[in-house]
Amino acid sequence: MEIGLLLAVLGGMAVLLILILRFKLQAFLALLIASIVVGLLAGISPNEIMRSIQTGMGNTLGFVAVVVGLGAIFGAILEQSGGASAIANYLLKIVGDKNASWALMATGFIISIPVFFDVAFIILIPLLYSIQRRTKKSLLLYAIPLLAGLAVTHSFIPPTPGPIAVADILRADLGWVIILGIIVGLPTAIISGPIFAKFISNKIFVEAPEHLEDLEPQVSPPIGLIFTIIGIPILLIVVNTISSNFLNVDTSKGWGSIIALIGHPFGALIIANLLAWYLLGTKRGFSAQQLLKISSKSLNAVGAIILLTGAGGVFKEVLINTGIGEMIGGLISEQGLGLLVMAFIVACLVRILQGSATVAMITAAGLVAPVLSPETSEATKAFLVLAIASGSSILSHVNDSGFWLVSNYLGLTEKQTFKSWSVMTCI
Repeated sequence: MEIGLLLAVLGGMAVLLILILRFKLQAFLALLIASIVVGLLAGISPNEIMRSIQTGMGNTLGFVAVVVGLGAIFGAILEQSGGASAIANYLLKIVGDKNASWALMATGFIISIPVFFDVAFIILIPLLYSIQRRTKKSLLLYAIPLLAGLAVTHSFIPPTPGPIAVADILRADLGWVIILGIIVGLPTAIISGPIFAKFISNKIFVEAPEHLEDLEPQVSPPIGLIFTIIGIPILLIVVNTISSNFLNVDTSKGWGSIIALIGHPFGALIIANLLAWYLLGTKRGFSAQQLLKISSKSLNAVGAIILLTGAGGVFKEVLINTGIGEMIGGLISEQGLGLLVMAFIVACLVRILQGSATVAMITAAGLVAPVLSPETSEATKAFLVLAIASGSSILSHVNDSGFWLVSNYLGLTEKQTFKSWSVMTCI
């Protein structure tokens, strides 16, 4: 029986990778087909497979769609208002060009919380060019720290889509993921950012591309306002986690119920959106029509992420209904292979083979989720989110769109991109 179930999950994984790598099928459709293949090979009826698809999709998107959608609108308003550039310029003004790499790492770490990785990088690229032309040092000394900060937060700290999706599939508390994500993420960003940048910039000298002009400076919002608006949803979620998990506050009445309402990710992000809409939008001269256009455009970008996450929920549901989850748990116990290690390795393999960090995260989370028991602690689930996020970030190479984004904007050859960006993602 165990051998049959193992062959079923391996067959499903093989189908998933073949469809994505060989036939270039959209990952959402590929995950659904792979889920059906696993169910058929495991011997469950077609009707039950279809029910699993409906249940898995519904259970996952009930949370993820709301959080990712709210996060996208929030990030778009922050981006359009000039808030991202304001943070970078403020930190650079404090530390000066000499410590610019540290300031850029911090900038990436903060900005990637509300703004998508690639968007934030493109917004700040002109700033990197400007610093390089002033200092005449390698562009990598400034680009790698920024990229490290962006990549770590993008993978480790909600409300970015990746950790949100994994946390939901594993039923991990977002407050725990944020707290542990910051604790693990900061030293990771420091080592893979400023420290590695100092080394690689001495090996590879890159000038800012001459044909790309710096953007015209714009009037930015007050920096204190930006930090406050970004910090409020994170603070509310963390306070809710602490009050319910450590202080045993009754969330059904009084202040406890208010904290539960505004500290839930839905409530916290709605508050952040309303503050951003008014303070960064209406109050700074944006019309209602402009804000509507910004928010509508931001939602177009997350449609694929939301559906892909839902397909990951389907994959998990099929694994639970076939009993494969229990089988994997038994194998882990017999072999003495830790759950954190298994989650990390699966995410690594999928990431390296097909390139998408999101697909790697969702696939690994789907395999791990059925193994968890009701007794699994919130801290353990949060660490599993981080292990999967780490594995899904590793070794960005030619099958990853991020590889080409970095290569083109920094003016690097493929070999130089491997030595800098790819090594950074491994670290």
